[in-house]
Amino acid sequence: MTLTLTNARIVTADGLHHGALTIEDGQIAALDAPVRGVEVDMQGDLILPGLIDLHGDAIEKEVEPRPNAFFPLPVALDAIDRRMAAAGITTAYHGISFAEGELGVRDVDFAETLARALHGLKGAVDHRVHIRYEVTDAGSEARVTRLLHEGVAALLSFMDHTPGQGQFKDAAAYGAYLSRVYAQTASEIAEKISAKEAEAAHVADRMTRLAALARGHNVALAGHDDEGAERVGFMAALGATISEFPLDMDTAHAGCNAGLVTLFGAPNVLRGRSQSGALSARDAIAAGVAGALCSDYAPQAMLPALGVLTGDLGMDWPHAIALMAGGPARAAGLADRGTIAPGLRADLIRVRGTGAALSVAATWVAGRQVYGFGAAPMPAAMPAMAAQ
Repeated sequence: MTLTLTNARIVTADGLHHGALTIEDGQIAALDAPVRGVEVDMQGDLILPGLIDLHGDAIEKEVEPRPNAFFPLPVALDAIDRRMAAAGITTAYHGISFAEGELGVRDVDFAETLARALHGLKGAVDHRVHIRYEVTDAGSEARVTRLLHEGVAALLSFMDHTPGQGQFKDAAAYGAYLSRVYAQTASEIAEKISAKEAEAAHVADRMTRLAALARGHNVALAGHDDEGAERVGFMAALGATISEFPLDMDTAHAGCNAGLVTLFGAPNVLRGRSQSGALSARDAIAAGVAGALCSDYAPQAMLPALGVLTGDLGMDWPHAIALMAGGPARAAGLADRGTIAPGLRADLIRVRGTGAALSVAATWVAGRQVYGFGAAPMPAAMPAMAAQ
């Protein structure tokens, strides 16, 4: 059906203006045109493009809310679907790690099962699989290759947790992390470090093979915890379009200079600092070297972080929403969404509140309302909401 949202504050690439938006056949049909179809008064609420989350790990907690307490996949998938819609995330790239023995509960057999389940999920929002591959895990290369060939993956990122680079500056930092989070013993940690170091000579060839395969299947590529211009240059040469969580300002500058979209966490913006002590997303944004924000581990942080950007940090709405919609769309090669303009998918969110108290009142995906909270009910002729 045709629907016209009137009396709305609409954020487009050009600015924030008061007017109307018409939805038809799953697309944005017009802006500020005469009312067509069913008219719904937005009561002055914001209308934003749906958020695009390139890196989210929240599915892990839906599957395993407590250590060794696993929920059935249908329960976890339904929960994450509803959670994304409520957070205003209309396109969600779920990070699934392939790192045998590397990250405790992230078992590679289960990871493959979860990837396939997410790929097949027909939920309220657009769910996609982001494969996070630990480059020192020789055994998982065949799994990742298989998932790429089968079209399961939409994004592939390369992780390397070998001590001495990236997230862990030395063996002591890496060991402390494994001991604290996964209760691994000193001998287990030493064995893991030795195995990773033994694989170092094969990493570049492995990454080159997988990157070529990903490009052949139109799968976006990303570096993870990038550090230094050399690493950024290597990722760019592989065809990457994204640099996830660059560790320092020089690396973020190098990523931008190489044409990569630098990705930071919305929780980093909301909290004002990185939980691991890495580069502050607020500092990166202020320096003009942040191209996109993601949920990282907290989908509920994205919209409040947007409120921080437009409130405390004084960023204008078009530039702020570009970090959560337009920038991610460009990085992932999604030409049909990411901003509000006629002819694009009607992935939209109705937003209320100010600052960090911003919240979603309604979510539309391809023109279909999939979530509503605290707003007047939609006309009876509208399709029923899939999540509430």
